[in-house]
Amino acid sequence: MTEQEPDRDPVDAPARGRASVAAVPVLLLAVAALCLWASSRMTWVRVESFDGLGGARTSELIGGTWAAATTPLALTLVAAIAASFAVRGWALRVVGLLVALVAVAAIVPAASLLIGGVDDGKAGRLAELPGRAEVTATEAFTLPAVLVLLGGVTALVAAVALIRKAGVSAGLSSKYAAPASRREEAGNRAATSKEPLSERMLWDALDAGEDPTAGDVAGPNDQDGPEPAGGTDTRR
Repeated sequence: MTEQEPDRDPVDAPARGRASVAAVPVLLLAVAALCLWASSRMTWVRVESFDGLGGARTSELIGGTWAAATTPLALTLVAAIAASFAVRGWALRVVGLLVALVAVAAIVPAASLLIGGVDDGKAGRLAELPGRAEVTATEAFTLPAVLVLLGGVTALVAAVALIRKAGVSAGLSSKYAAPASRREEAGNRAATSKEPLSERMLWDALDAGEDPTAGDVAGPNDQDGPEPAGGTDTRR
């Protein structure tokens, strides 16, 4: 008779569920990073100036200039994606807190532009106008700022998801551990435990190179209990 492979669905199903949960913060981080990067390439402020000599000058300030931290923050979120796969437990909580700080740092300049408008002095400095030039008009573009706000909020949600993921992963039971860990644990139980092993544990013990039935093989004198003193009387 051929041996049947054990049904691994009870183990694989939770693993698939955890993979789906782990994909949520990764997707959110990717969306947030894309929003910040796209906004850094867009025009945030248009500056018109006049130096008294030539004609009027128009300068366009992209996100990477007006909010210089936008591009590095987007790269930080990309790095957080890699870190979410590499760390667990308290380290993953730290990553979540850092992502939250990145989100706040990205939101501040965007909210400031939308609420307070354009600072002419800042616009003139970033446009690198000559000393005699004066800013005559400025125009703020709301779309890139709103895109940063969207990315920042998405990053905040991702930070919460990472912190929750850290708590869930820390509380997982050993039956959902990696296959190598399960095999090692089953091998140790097979060698030390006198309790009956489940079919799952038997297969894991065999995978670990342990014989789970080695301690259950009884000798001919072990079946009926200890031999009476003076030997066994075979006479009827």
